Amino acid sequence: MSVRWLCLCCALAVLPAAGAASGDPLSGLWMIRDQRTGEPRALVRIDRQGDEYRGTIEKGLRGPNAESPYCDNCEGERRGKPLLGMTILSGVKRRGEVYEDGEILDPDSGKVYDCRLSLREGGRQLQVRGFIGTPLIGETRTWYRVERP
Repeated sequence: MSVRWLCLCCALAVLPAAGAASGDPLSGLWMIRDQRTGEPRALVRIDRQGDEYRGTIEKGLRGPNAESPYCDNCEGERRGKPLLGMTILSGVKRRGEVYEDGEILDPDSGKVYDCRLSLREGGRQLQVRGFIGTPLIGETRTWYRVERP
């Protein structure tokens, strides 16, 4: 076996590992801040499952005087369930630089919205746009990266 062939084989063996090490740009732990006060409210873990992304509340960061730790305003099977461990983001698919076609739950209101996500600041911030029907009419929140997978 020639030295060139051996170098090529070694280089090809390293490529998949290098790609895996960089990780998926959306996956990881994200912090949600209160829109009014800027105080941390929750940590949401976004994971890729097949070609879709899901986000689950991993930890609540509300103080001792916070509102209910249950989804009191949710409808259906989520009503009255603990927020901790609840999936609030589902069905999101990557479309180029944008992540869309999914739904997001607002635990405060109990409403479910269509959503579009986009990474900012080199992947340190996530713009989360919730809307009904068209992204032109909706609200955008910023989530902050805590860790990558």
